[in-house]
Amino acid sequence: MKGTSDKCSVHNKKDFRYTYCIADPAFKASQYYRQTDAEPYGPRLSFEDAAKDICLDQTGRYATTDKGWRMARATVGVRTGRYYWECKVHKGVELRTPEEAAASGRHTGPAVRVGWARREAPLDMHVGFNAYSYGLRDIGGQKVHLSRPLDYFPKGEEIQVGDVVGMEIYLPSESLHRKIVEGDYNPAVDLDDNDPSDGAKAAPIIRDRVPITYKGQLYFEHIEYQPDKELQEFITNPLPFISSTGGGVIGAAKLDMHPTHPSPALRTLPNSYIKFYKNGKDMGKAFIGLLAFLPPASSLPAHLGERSALDDGTLGYYPAVSVLRDSVVEVNLGPDFWFPPHSEGEDESHDDEVDMVGSDQLPVQKTERLRPVSERADEQIAEDIVYDLVDEVSNFMENLEMGGQGANTAMSGLAMDEDIKELVQDED
Repeated sequence: MKGTSDKCSVHNKKDFRYTYCIADPAFKASQYYRQTDAEPYGPRLSFEDAAKDICLDQTGRYATTDKGWRMARATVGVRTGRYYWECKVHKGVELRTPEEAAASGRHTGPAVRVGWARREAPLDMHVGFNAYSYGLRDIGGQKVHLSRPLDYFPKGEEIQVGDVVGMEIYLPSESLHRKIVEGDYNPAVDLDDNDPSDGAKAAPIIRDRVPITYKGQLYFEHIEYQPDKELQEFITNPLPFISSTGGGVIGAAKLDMHPTHPSPALRTLPNSYIKFYKNGKDMGKAFIGLLAFLPPASSLPAHLGERSALDDGTLGYYPAVSVLRDSVVEVNLGPDFWFPPHSEGEDESHDDEVDMVGSDQLPVQKTERLRPVSERADEQIAEDIVYDLVDEVSNFMENLEMGGQGANTAMSGLAMDEDIKELVQDED
């Protein structure tokens, strides 16, 4: 198994993230570069979007580390709809008797946490560490959010070596999502999420990025989304603390996340949920009312001004794994699953076990087909192609308004190659 550094990949860091790009002479205006992918092609764990000390094999399916908690996100994220993926535990927590656990004290060996994570979730922490990820821990089958492990699996159900954990997510339409984050949502009126014109009303995707090189490989450098200060303070100080917005003392009990919360970052998505499966067995919904992620619920650094509210198309919930001290996991993003889930018909017998993250939950208005994350990956490729064309047309029109100079000479291949900066990252 090789680490990401062995593949000469650049690592995402706190303020920036990186995606592959190539020079495309067919683009005649200033957008001379376009998005691309690198081998191995297809949905997998991302070599760039992974902690520096996590080791991924050459297929991007296996992950391990000899350090503390390290996380890796997949190359594809979910913005709307129902999706499923799986993770097999090859080495995780070693089951102990109550006597052994009492004698040895706190667990210090291999452990695994898996789930879904947003862009703001830190890679050097576990899934479920803060408000930007929802996880399941192998120890006791507990669900984890905001670093709070809560009982979830029935007693006696443990995640052992060889077990397969299935993960399902449901997110409402982007039109309903935008109503939430823009403050236009009315729970008494917005009862139906069946909006056939959702795509037609989609907000513009604006990708603020520049091409760079790293060890001879071309990348786009993107500014990364930043955690919300209130949510950060809550995970750091779970007891009452002073609000960063000047609103006085906020206690843990008052951090009531719901669709109409005054702070967009604390608004939740009606009907959204995450559920887990163990070896094909539906364990019920673990989380209901996931936090919204479209701007302004997610934002870029404040110093960017109006640009801080851009949606660059990468926002969403990503399959994520975190490993600890020589644990080993294997991901399967589909379409050929070890334990294929039922595509229709939900067993709601476990609904009394859910963690009510938000309030004002409504019945799901439609039953969507449960899709493998691999299908979303195909859509994401198509979206990138369209966004590249939109960027090129936009740049072409801007150059025409400037007198046409940019369309002909401003960004020749030679000029771009000379202007691209070389990225340097620590190899420690």
